[in-house]
Amino acid sequence: MSKALVLLFHPIFSHSKANAALASAVADMSNTELVDMYAAYPGGIDMFRDGEAEAARLLAADHIVLQFPVQWYSTPPLLKAWQDAVLTRMFYLAYEKEGRRLEGTQLMIAATAGNTPDSYQPGGRNMFPMNELFAPLRATAHRCGLLWAKPFVLYKADKLTPAELKVAATDYTDALRDWIGVTSAEKAA
Repeated sequence: MSKALVLLFHPIFSHSKANAALASAVADMSNTELVDMYAAYPGGIDMFRDGEAEAARLLAADHIVLQFPVQWYSTPPLLKAWQDAVLTRMFYLAYEKEGRRLEGTQLMIAATAGNTPDSYQPGGRNMFPMNELFAPLRATAHRCGLLWAKPFVLYKADKLTPAELKVAATDYTDALRDWIGVTSAEKAA
């Protein structure tokens, strides 16, 4: 059975409605570990103090999800710090022991955005499609040999009703189950 690891990077999770709904739904999924990274690392993450434990967590997973709110067209600061600490360690300091073993792992981005899908297009308020905003993450995945999956993006995240959030949470878990099922079957074939 495949194990999925969902790393949640929300800087003020207590104020979140959308990421909270998504995280709550994921927490009920079998063979899935959800980690609130801001709760785990309130003072920040360090390559030498925390890197080995985070590398072990990644290596124990078959599927990795990076869940976060899009903030100013980018990721929250701790996600970038996590990349610097953990991926730098794995791929530049401990490649044979860690980085090489992570290659081929499935990766999905699960992001929330406050605006509408139409605003994320040429000529829209935010000018760029979400896939273009994810380019640095996709490049990182490529560099690390991670298998990029179609991102799950929830738009109008701060404007959704409780009923809409419930539907979004179901859509999210359905997308994760489908992705895990398909990629696990492909790996077994």
